[in-house]
Amino acid sequence: MQMKFLALGIALAGLSGPAMAQCVGNCGAGAPNGVVTASPAGAAYNYVSTAGGVAGLGILGSSSERDGSRLTTASFVGDAGDELSFYFNYVTSDGAGFADYAYAQLLGGSSPLTLFTARTITSGDVVPGFGLPGLAPGVTLTPATSGIIGGAPAWDKLGGDSGQCFASGCGYTGWIKMTYTLATTGTYQLRFGVVNWSDNAFDSGLAYNGALIDGNPIQGVPEPGSWAMLIAGFGLVGAASRRRRTVVAA
Repeated sequence: MQMKFLALGIALAGLSGPAMAQCVGNCGAGAPNGVVTASPAGAAYNYVSTAGGVAGLGILGSSSERDGSRLTTASFVGDAGDELSFYFNYVTSDGAGFADYAYAQLLGGSSPLTLFTARTITSGDVVPGFGLPGLAPGVTLTPATSGIIGGAPAWDKLGGDSGQCFASGCGYTGWIKMTYTLATTGTYQLRFGVVNWSDNAFDSGLAYNGALIDGNPIQGVPEPGSWAMLIAGFGLVGAASRRRRTVVAA
């Protein structure tokens, strides 16, 4: 009985599988504003931003990586041949060369699989990130390559750097669709991250939404209402436990 109520509480919270969604640094949910408009999948999105980030979240192991943020979704089950997809939009106020970068990874195998990277660059392709790990085999981006839509990007998730630009290379990509076909059946998580390079000034961020596995939604960071339902679910667990003890005592 207790486990049934616990499972109910987790299900009500919108979590998928045993691992809950986790945020390190600055990440959460947002609504369209500035250069981040509604994507083809809808208006609401999740994000990660270097504004208010923490150290030690880079994936390259370089001393030039400063601070950043990462969001890891709740776990989900996928079968071999299932299509994984989502939309993302890279936004940066830090131009001039290799300033900042973002990434998405699939967790669940022996090591994280980096699906794609995005980076600040003055010209050429921002996605896939020039000089960074390329697309994982089997990943398709639509469009296949993306430059930057230049200018000082206004987006509230950049904090005080919203509407600011350090140098050429600032801007945003617009919404890009990623699709990937799972090679094996397993339990997975998605991880989205963004990292400041060389210094902590002029922030960048990554917005994503519409994450699906085999056409079914993958949960990101639960909304405040979902957390309330999770607490209510645990309250049901406690109530069931007390009721059981009372019956036994009788």
